[in-house]
Amino acid sequence: MPATPPSAPARVVFFFGAMSPYSWLAAERISELLPDARWQALFLGGLFKANGRSSWGLTEERARGLADCEARASARGLGAIRWPERWPTNDLHIARALTAVSSKNADPPPAAPGEPGEPEGVAAGEVRLKRLALAAMRLSFLEGADLGELEVVLEAGKRAGEDTEELRQAIQRQSVKDALRGANDEALALGVFGVPTVVVGEQAFWGDDRLEEASEAQQRLDT
Repeated sequence: MPATPPSAPARVVFFFGAMSPYSWLAAERISELLPDARWQALFLGGLFKANGRSSWGLTEERARGLADCEARASARGLGAIRWPERWPTNDLHIARALTAVSSKNADPPPAAPGEPGEPEGVAAGEVRLKRLALAAMRLSFLEGADLGELEVVLEAGKRAGEDTEELRQAIQRQSVKDALRGANDEALALGVFGVPTVVVGEQAFWGDDRLEEASEAQQRLDT
């Protein structure tokens, strides 16, 4: 009898929003726990509206949430969080920018000194998405920059090796707007109501503190 082919790896998607500090905390370590996860940026304003929710930063949980994020960042050696003067803010520009770079097919810019490169076979769009996402979230939560401002988003693009004028134009393209809307629709269809959320197969794991559970779920499905 022919050998049974190995099962395909479990589908893993990392849904995040650049305005979310918990998304940043997850993004800084997800490559170690779930290296094959597909990163998918979302427009949080649209996600909240669709779910009838709002950011915890606008609720009575704000003080507790800020303190929790600061403690986690410190414990993981990420440095002291410097909150933007206006937070939470509108994440439409950065969500569109992340969507735009994720669809690019050109070779990604070389890795920054001291930054590991991506494994062979990783699509250029994925490389660009991860670099811009981390550059943007670090700029926001370590330097206090407001990602609601277009020029801040373009600065993040510059740091990630993107052409800033090209990025400025891409943010306004209808195809990018449609792709972002499609990403939000995909997330909603999978039951995503907040970020960060990792979907493994049919299971959704919401929260920066559930990456280990998601990794274990992937290992179980892959065996």
